[in-house]
Amino acid sequence: MKNMTLAYVAQVVDGQLIIPEGKEALKDKEIQGAVNDNRKIEKDFLFIPMVGARVDGHDFIEDAFSKGALASLSERRLNNPSGPYIIVEDTKIALKQIATAYRMQLKIPVIGVIGSVGKTSTKEMITSVLETKYKVLKTEGNFNNEIGLPLTICRIKPEHQVAVVEMGISDFGEMHRLGDIAKPDYVVMTNIGQCHLEFLKDRDGILRAKTEVFEHMPSNGVVILNGDDDKLIGAETFGQKKIFYGLNGQEISATDVEADGITGTKAVITIGSDSFEVIIPLPGTHNVMNGLAAAAVGRELGLSVSDIKRGLENAGTIAGRNNIIKVREVTIIDDCYNANPVSMKASIQVLGKASGRTIAVLGDMGELGSDERKLHYEIGQSLEENHIGYVFTVGELSEEINKSLSQKNSSCMAHHYKTVEGMLEDLIPIIRSGDTILVKASHFMNFSTVVEAIKNKVG
Repeated sequence: MKNMTLAYVAQVVDGQLIIPEGKEALKDKEIQGAVNDNRKIEKDFLFIPMVGARVDGHDFIEDAFSKGALASLSERRLNNPSGPYIIVEDTKIALKQIATAYRMQLKIPVIGVIGSVGKTSTKEMITSVLETKYKVLKTEGNFNNEIGLPLTICRIKPEHQVAVVEMGISDFGEMHRLGDIAKPDYVVMTNIGQCHLEFLKDRDGILRAKTEVFEHMPSNGVVILNGDDDKLIGAETFGQKKIFYGLNGQEISATDVEADGITGTKAVITIGSDSFEVIIPLPGTHNVMNGLAAAAVGRELGLSVSDIKRGLENAGTIAGRNNIIKVREVTIIDDCYNANPVSMKASIQVLGKASGRTIAVLGDMGELGSDERKLHYEIGQSLEENHIGYVFTVGELSEEINKSLSQKNSSCMAHHYKTVEGMLEDLIPIIRSGDTILVKASHFMNFSTVVEAIKNKVG
């Protein structure tokens, strides 16, 4: 991390640098990275111990030194440590201060990806497009909060030419803090959905909270917006250029969208005066929208149409995010990392395009506020419209899905369970060759265990 010497880091965090006797010269040595996990320490990294509910990172400071850490932060004095350390009041705040100072000296473009749904998938697709020309640093997984974002910034190395960072919030003020760290040159907004209604109350509140980021962009920054979203079409920036993408004739648009089974989607993409056919290797119209956002970013960063097409056709998924898993003759749609009404309906639509029997294993969606039961109940209509054969629901709120199907006298074979274990006892025995199974719920439901149970049974 250029210019991030121990002496300068101590100044940035308003901390006290303590160096063992005889090693005073280390104060002018630069840290090469910063992590809060001692297992990820590399030579000359800064270790940032954090106090959690069950684990105190300070217990691993010596282990970090043994693995090559140059120094550590600490919220207390240490007894005869193996290397230098900086005493700070709060290591979490110090991490943000370090990342903010480092970001200020970076010259590469930073792209922030925000929105209610599809941030991680869009981030992955933008990266796939940009990697056809640039060396790209991207957020790992969905490390998009006030710890994950600064850790991502600290991973930027001299060889990186672009950074793509995901920025996630759940309350007002958080985007101000993230924006102040990332200071994105470009911002992609995927949509304004129904996430975090518990705190942000309604979609207008979500819009206000997410657009806080515009205040932290340069005046010549670029905002790339989903032009099919009724809230984003009128979003006000702070003078930054706006580019719209969508399915309704925007400057970056798609037509002739057609499912290529459940493993891909065909479309004709138009970028200004150029058009090309593409097969995105991900299912669903929502992934075409993600691809349009990536195409818009690619054009702004000087990529050719052929580069953009190649990047879109090489796009991939990560575990828990519309990840298609084939085990023998059974297909699993692993989309269990998170869920909200918009993403739930999109995944059901993908499942509906599968051949053979279709099975939806669905769990509770979190942070939906006072309308949470109604929003779960409405999922039943999507299941019916897409002619899903079997529905297995787990959780108190997901019982509303089951009620919806029962009251509609739906042809879906619906079953509800209080526990995952009880559900698996009935699900596992009925799985047969040719089935396609969607596994979808909010992260707290821990539905990754369901995916593993199905894989183990089939394999």
